Amino acid sequence: MNLPSLYISHGSPMTALQPGLTGTRLTELAAALPRPRAIVVASAHYLARQPLVGGAAQPPTVHDFGGFPRALYELHYPAPGNPGLAARIAERLDQAGLAARIDPQRGLDHGIWVPLRLMYPEADIPVVPLSIQPLLGPAHQYAVGRALAGLRDEGVLLIGSGSITHNLHDFRAGYDAGHEAPYVRPFIEWVEQRLAQGDTDALLDYRRQAPFAERAHPTDEHLLPLFVALGAAGERARAQRLDAGVDLGFLAMDIYRFDTAD
Repeated sequence: MNLPSLYISHGSPMTALQPGLTGTRLTELAAALPRPRAIVVASAHYLARQPLVGGAAQPPTVHDFGGFPRALYELHYPAPGNPGLAARIAERLDQAGLAARIDPQRGLDHGIWVPLRLMYPEADIPVVPLSIQPLLGPAHQYAVGRALAGLRDEGVLLIGSGSITHNLHDFRAGYDAGHEAPYVRPFIEWVEQRLAQGDTDALLDYRRQAPFAERAHPTDEHLLPLFVALGAAGERARAQRLDAGVDLGFLAMDIYRFDTAD
């Protein structure tokens, strides 16, 4: 069984209570995929200086946010972990020269459990969190994905969870559904075009080449999971964009499915 790799824009934690179009797209996507044996998620909210792999047998649900309705803190995603798979991931990364460690206590942050509740609400598929390294840039994250690509042949679903645009400074800028931030469309269209063309070099250099890159991503961490997913699809990756709209006028919710071309 060869699964695609995915990049998911997880949006606000409120997506868990108000899933909207994102929920529809994620539900449809999960229904279209073979059932994974396990899921590995590289989350924009799991940051470290080196690759860390969550090795908990029963990872807790982490409510890593504040100021939201009480109902959001009452949600849990009690999926099991997979310590054996975590050890194998760390071994693969070590073999690729990407020194990794097991994080035995790591739970599931909202970049993981919010989209997975919409995709696999039964929470019965083992989930392994994977950190990203914001100080090491896109090429490093692409290499992480490449090192783990072979897991797809074993029925492991590899997901990068972030946001295709993510500038929270614009939260009070007056953008909304009827007044979209002017940088959103040019940026997401540039990413879609580069992926369609297989122009990995340009994507890895997005901060210099993409229009409005600094506005779309003042910091890298929410786009870096894209490169994990892209790397996991291999050099012949075929990208399919799933348009899930734009939340709050500035958070584009694009989802990408990466299959390996025949």
